[in-house]
Amino acid sequence: MDMPTGSAEQSVVAVEDDYSGDSGRDSQQLLSIPPLNDAASYFAQTASYLTQCFSGYSGNYEEGHGLIELPSNTSLRVGADNSESSSATNSNLSAHDQGERSSGGNPTSELTALMRPTSFFQNGTSLFQDLVGRARKTIRGSADDIGWLQRDRSMLPTEDGTSRFLEILESIRRNEHKLPNSVVYLLVPGLFSNHGSLYFVKTKTYFSKMGLACHIAKIHSEASVETNAREVKDYIEEIYWGAQKKVLILGHSKGGVDSAAALSLYWPELRDKVAGLVLAQSPYGGSPVASDILREGQLGDYVRLRKIMEILICKVLKGDLQALEDLTYEKRKDFIRNHPLPKEIPIVSFHTEAGITSTTLTTLSHVAHFELPAIASSLTDSQPTRLPVVMPLGATMAACSQLLQTRYGEKSDGLVTRRDAEVPGSVVVRPDRKLDHAWMVYSSLKDDPSSEADTSQVCEALLTLLVEVGQKRQHQIAMKDD
Repeated sequence: MDMPTGSAEQSVVAVEDDYSGDSGRDSQQLLSIPPLNDAASYFAQTASYLTQCFSGYSGNYEEGHGLIELPSNTSLRVGADNSESSSATNSNLSAHDQGERSSGGNPTSELTALMRPTSFFQNGTSLFQDLVGRARKTIRGSADDIGWLQRDRSMLPTEDGTSRFLEILESIRRNEHKLPNSVVYLLVPGLFSNHGSLYFVKTKTYFSKMGLACHIAKIHSEASVETNAREVKDYIEEIYWGAQKKVLILGHSKGGVDSAAALSLYWPELRDKVAGLVLAQSPYGGSPVASDILREGQLGDYVRLRKIMEILICKVLKGDLQALEDLTYEKRKDFIRNHPLPKEIPIVSFHTEAGITSTTLTTLSHVAHFELPAIASSLTDSQPTRLPVVMPLGATMAACSQLLQTRYGEKSDGLVTRRDAEVPGSVVVRPDRKLDHAWMVYSSLKDDPSSEADTSQVCEALLTLLVEVGQKRQHQIAMKDD
């Protein structure tokens, strides 16, 4: 069977009508991978053509191609000609039925034989269409979901606070600190933080040396968002009633999502206890990595990633797979629309882009300590030896960032795209400096204090900006009241 020879433009229009309401994004998504784009287009055009061929198929077969022969006195049409008058068909069947009865034939088997070829081709066409739809869904991945917060007109607009953040950061490097001690600072870690003993430890020590009360929320990071939201709420109330001071929260990665959920779900109880929230590199809108691993029809279906993650989180880490599922676009859309953040809470969101350089690829991140047992000796006072546990997190984040850039054309820190980290209604910090997702909480063995601001200084600058945002908002409210 020859393929139709229409123009390329006509073929594209046919594909749009049959398989997609937004094929313009298909071409944009796959521009960086021309072979995949060409293959997908050809695959869809072939499916459209075969569908058109089979959808009009009837029981009238050409000589040499028919699967059965109809008796000369029988007239039965199936498929596209079902609109024929039923009276004529019934009379023909009656005549044929009488003839069959006289010769001992079975009319039911003849009718079944007539229907079988058409049913076969219709089922085959449906199966082929399903295969094409699945392939297209796999190729598109999360392309339609990334940046959905910016496309949703019901969401509050954001404000750019990058320039002010850089000014604050520069003053901090000159040893000018403005964080007040009239509040308590709560750092909320992200996914897998229970298995990295140095998560946020350097920042907490840094704040303590400035005389600021700072705590790290010891939550079960592999628990669901709603479970951790309850734990964050309990932490806030415990700190508030113990210190009689409001709490400023900085949540990293899923920790930011958990903290935002706590404010969304329990705002009546927390209204007088929380002064503001910073979400640093948090997948507030969702994560393409989580979605591509867990959603049906995505890449996770083909390389068993869903099963691997289930074993890792549930069996090895004793966590809940819901922790990862809650970061998919489907879950985040549902949660945000049902539980939006309170409008009166000051919010700062911070996102970065991972760098891909030789230095980044060779950097080792210090994530934990391993203690060797002390050797008992009567002559010396032997102490346990602590060895650093390091991982090539920079190289891992760089590889993930490159994958997201190649597949979706989106800039990310390796796990979270920049657009998905912008919280509606927040003051957004968008630095040009290349920082991956792990840099925010794990220091490098090659950190040079004299070169650029370190993680602790960045956290201080973000919280200082949050304090300013809160003061500005209080001033605006006071002006309205006057």
